[in-house]
Amino acid sequence: MFYGFYFDPTYILVIIGMILCLAASARVNSTFHKYSKVRSNSGMTGAQAAAKILESQGIYDVRIQHIGGNLTDNYNPKNKVLSLSDATYASTSVAAIGVAAHECGHAMQHHKGYAPISLRNALVPFANWGARLSWLLIIIGILFYGQGTGQTMINIGIFAFSAAVLFQIVTLPVEFNASNRAVRVLETTGIFGNTELKYTKKVLGAAALTYVAAAASSILQLLRLIILFGGRRDD
Repeated sequence: MFYGFYFDPTYILVIIGMILCLAASARVNSTFHKYSKVRSNSGMTGAQAAAKILESQGIYDVRIQHIGGNLTDNYNPKNKVLSLSDATYASTSVAAIGVAAHECGHAMQHHKGYAPISLRNALVPFANWGARLSWLLIIIGILFYGQGTGQTMINIGIFAFSAAVLFQIVTLPVEFNASNRAVRVLETTGIFGNTELKYTKKVLGAAALTYVAAAASSILQLLRLIILFGGRRDD
């Protein structure tokens, strides 16, 4: 039997991961809220700034659209659509333009053939299926434990979860690079001045913490799986 499957000391790893994610989410929300009240000197909306940034980079095949939600902004490389949320699309704030520029950073990565984003995109299906199947495989392994196939199924489940963890790790340089590109292009295009750049760096820095927290949480969960289920033998 597996000691402590329902309760064990390794739950502290899950709790730590949850605290990190909650703290990062609270930080990005409070930082965005603070600088969403600061109007940019240019008076541009997030959508207008995104259009100017893309044009400055010679990117003419990306469509900008409005989507619902708050901070649900994203760039889809498959159909080359840059989606800006309610909090970003029509807002003239420093925070909104910073977020829009960050998403443009992903479009710039795609346009320039930035290797890490290609790797991350390739990992998406493996990460999705890995996250969905990992616990199912582990549970099946537990049910058949002691029959010769249990540990094999568990190991496959842990390996599947590792794909999701790898995706989170690869995401980090992609997001940091997109933010760096955003800051540079906001400066070179003249959309932001020095003070506005300082503000948007704070917004993007807070957003980056959410990815760091997500990666740390995934690593801690993987560590817990290895501690609980790795290296056992079917007797």
